[in-house]
Amino acid sequence: MRRTNRIVPTYTGDVSGACSALFELGGMVVIHDPSGCNSTYNTHDETRWYDQDSLIFITGLVERDAILGNDEKLVADVVDAARELSPRFIALCNSPIPFISGTDFAAICRLVERACHIPCFYVRTNGMHDYVVGAGNAFEQVARHFVDEAPVRRATLNILGATPLDLGVAGSDATLRAFAEDAGFEVTSCWAMGSTLDELARAAQAEVNLVVSATGLKAAQLLRERFGTPYVTGLPVGAFAGTLADTLRRAARDGQCAWPHRDGRVQQDLAPWALVGEPVMTGSLACALEWELGVSTRVLCPLEAAGELIGGADALVEGEEGVAEALIGAEVVVADELYRPIVGEGTRLVALPHQALSGRNGWKSAQDPTQIDVRALA
Repeated sequence: MRRTNRIVPTYTGDVSGACSALFELGGMVVIHDPSGCNSTYNTHDETRWYDQDSLIFITGLVERDAILGNDEKLVADVVDAARELSPRFIALCNSPIPFISGTDFAAICRLVERACHIPCFYVRTNGMHDYVVGAGNAFEQVARHFVDEAPVRRATLNILGATPLDLGVAGSDATLRAFAEDAGFEVTSCWAMGSTLDELARAAQAEVNLVVSATGLKAAQLLRERFGTPYVTGLPVGAFAGTLADTLRRAARDGQCAWPHRDGRVQQDLAPWALVGEPVMTGSLACALEWELGVSTRVLCPLEAAGELIGGADALVEGEEGVAEALIGAEVVVADELYRPIVGEGTRLVALPHQALSGRNGWKSAQDPTQIDVRALA
């Protein structure tokens, strides 16, 4: 059966992605789901859960409520919790059960907001998509509800799409900030590590947006549509960092979007090096590999909502069978260690942990992707 996994685990789901995106922003995230599922959504892949508090709750949905649609209890519980905890906002997410039963979350948000006078919005999830969809929808809602038009300040940028699911280890946001400052930019906000909701609300002041993962793409597109802010995609990896900095400065001058992680390399259908994973990270690393080692690369993306982030010779692959087929003929594969069982014999695997896939299994060997020694991968 295609689009199924029997060996390699699936990536973090959309509900977990939404929780990760909103983790540090001072809001209250409410997942409409049976009790006992909070750990499944948050502790396996979200490294901040162990040393930082966040208001993330499960509604304790029971069979009777699911069948009969007891929305009054849901509204009352959310309002009571909000009045006690005074969050900056309330975000409602749904699991597969209320999605199938057709719960009207938009209406519930209006009832909650009217009762407690705290901004309340719905992050569209259903447990059937990956984290890129969930986190992307969450960042988009933040941009839609909290970012207002403001005068643009020169030499400023936002970092969009920064979560541990892709950046892996604590401190990765600090290296991104350092890169931006070295490139001549002041960081207005980092979506969403190390920044407050108030800082994110000032995002329209930025001259350019840096999209460091696919989770930040929707917010970048919305900010482009509303305020005209150009965005540039890429992670500062190895020799690619210089090109990324130059592209950011050019985008700030001419107001044009750019995808250097995708367009800055020669793409080949049968390249000997294959990189599997999140497209901005793998594309940036592929650029560095081509420039520093002189190898031909191809990016294979098993994630959703990443269409414009991959090149013409790259591929969107579905399920472990699709990945295995796309890896046929590759001499070197750069991917999470958990892909090893489907890498062909005679093919070398360069293991780079991806938090959204291997979770706690890869913590000990995880590294800041911006600090990868590209030449050591040869």
